[in-house]
Amino acid sequence: MDAEWSTVKLVSRARIHAALGEPARLAIVDALALGDASPGEISQRLGLATNLVAHHLKVLQEAEIVERSRSEGDRRRTYLRLRPEALAGLTPPPLRPVRRVVFVCTHNSARSQLAAALWTARSDVPAASAGTTPAARVHPRAVAAAARYGLAIAQAATAHVDDVLRRDDLVVAVCDNAHEQLPADPVSRLHWSIPDPAPIDTDAAFEAALTDIAQRVERLAPALPPGA
Repeated sequence: MDAEWSTVKLVSRARIHAALGEPARLAIVDALALGDASPGEISQRLGLATNLVAHHLKVLQEAEIVERSRSEGDRRRTYLRLRPEALAGLTPPPLRPVRRVVFVCTHNSARSQLAAALWTARSDVPAASAGTTPAARVHPRAVAAAARYGLAIAQAATAHVDDVLRRDDLVVAVCDNAHEQLPADPVSRLHWSIPDPAPIDTDAAFEAALTDIAQRVERLAPALPPGA
C-alpha cells in the first residue's frame, strides 16, 4: 500500500514538473502566486496570444496546479487561482516594498475588514480597508468570526476607497466586484477572488471567508517587505 501511494505521489509530482517545464506556464504560475486573474488579464500581463494562454491553462488545469471560478460580479467572466498545495516548493517572486496595504471590497463590512485585521496581526506593514460602496457598519457575523480568532473589528468604521487610497498603497481587492470596478494598475494591485459570505449569511460562510483570507495573508506577508 505504501509503495502504491508513493508511486501515485511520484506520478503527480512528475506531472506538475512537466507542466512547469515551459517558460510561459511558469510565468503564468508566478503571476497567480499572490493573486487571482482572468485569462484575459494573464494574456495582457504576459503579452501572450489568447489562444496560447488557453493552451497553457489547459495543461496547468490538467496538472491540478490552477483552477477556475466564475465571477460573482460578471458571470461571463472566470478567474484563475493557484492551488498552492500543488506547489509546496514554489516561492513567489518578492514584491517591491510598500508603505501600506489597503484591502478593498464592495461594502467594507466583512472581507476587507477581516483582511486588514489579519494582516495587522501578521505583518509590520500598516494596513487599512475600504469599500467601493461602503455599508453603514461592519457585518455582525464578521465581528463574531473575527472575535473567535482574537481579532477586534467591532469598533472599525467603514470608508469609501476615494477617502482612503493613496498613490503609494498596495491595493488588494478581496472582492470580484471591487476588482472589476477599480482602475487597472498591475504594478500596485492584487486580486483575491473570495466569495461574499453576506448573501449566505451563516457563521460557516464567514468562517470560510476568514480562513481563505488568512491563508492568503500568510502567503503574501513574507513576500512584502516594509517600505521606507
